[in-house]
Amino acid sequence: MLVLRPVEPTDLPQLQQLARDSLVGVTSLPDDSERLREKIAASCASFDSDAAAPGPENYFFVMEDLDNQRLLGCSEILATAGFNEPFYSLRNRHYTSASRELNIEHGVPALSLCHDLNDHTLLRGFHIDSALVRTPSSELLSRARLLFIAAHKQRFADAVITEIVGYSDENGHSPFWDALGKHFFDLPYVEAERLCGLQSRSFLAELMPQYPIYVPMLPPAAQECIGRIHPDGQEAFDILEREGFETNSYIDLFDAGPTLYARTANIRSIARSASLPVEQQPQIDARGRYLLSNDALHGFRAVVAELDYLPDQPLALTPALCAALQVSDGASVRLIAL
Repeated sequence: MLVLRPVEPTDLPQLQQLARDSLVGVTSLPDDSERLREKIAASCASFDSDAAAPGPENYFFVMEDLDNQRLLGCSEILATAGFNEPFYSLRNRHYTSASRELNIEHGVPALSLCHDLNDHTLLRGFHIDSALVRTPSSELLSRARLLFIAAHKQRFADAVITEIVGYSDENGHSPFWDALGKHFFDLPYVEAERLCGLQSRSFLAELMPQYPIYVPMLPPAAQECIGRIHPDGQEAFDILEREGFETNSYIDLFDAGPTLYARTANIRSIARSASLPVEQQPQIDARGRYLLSNDALHGFRAVVAELDYLPDQPLALTPALCAALQVSDGASVRLIAL
């Protein structure tokens, strides 16, 4: 059985292997033991905190196969993007110029460096074992974070964003980075993303041009990257799009991948999830597949299970499911259909 839970210090070796296998552009998952150790410690402190409002907390989850104690994925929630330093992105909007004498009005798309997305909750760090791509396990890894938000709303902002990894080829070359960022940092795209993972994007962002960059002046290959999703990032996009997230006018600073946005209260797994008491039973006449979690903080657990769900009735769970969720008879659990 696969279960999503908060990361623990003993997860470091397996977590570093996940980092080695992760997609270029997932900068929140650096292949560096010291940086990962710091992230684990920060996450443990976040789960232990008594935060009553969105702050700098970062909640790091891992997906574990309980049968062999193997980690098969990870994902994160940053409670407040831009809390400790500006969260930079590129705003993609039209600039309109006009001439009364010539009776001409013309709009030109332009990219502007900004930190408009400060103070939003940020979903990040999604990585899953390749054997589990496009399976219910991907839903568990991504959407269980939303059930955690639903259970602890006071810790998160009124809006949630996520950056989807943008296009780069099989050799790690990003046409967008080569056309823009590389002119300001003599670094390949892969190295720039690595440095962001080890430090932060601010030191690079602050060296980017402060004036609008007119899109038609970029090479065609770079223009085609704007809002384009890396093939391996499509699943993360699709899951959240089904949750009600939408693209907006913001793109990633380095690879031009799209940013998704949703009001927290409107996200499907938050708005439609139901809370029910547990009734332990030896067997279940399963009638549907659900994403299921407890409402704990440090002891948060989530699984995918075949259940017989009846609204306003206690939810029957087998002893194995109760053990995985660390709940007993009468405890409250939260569920949403897959």
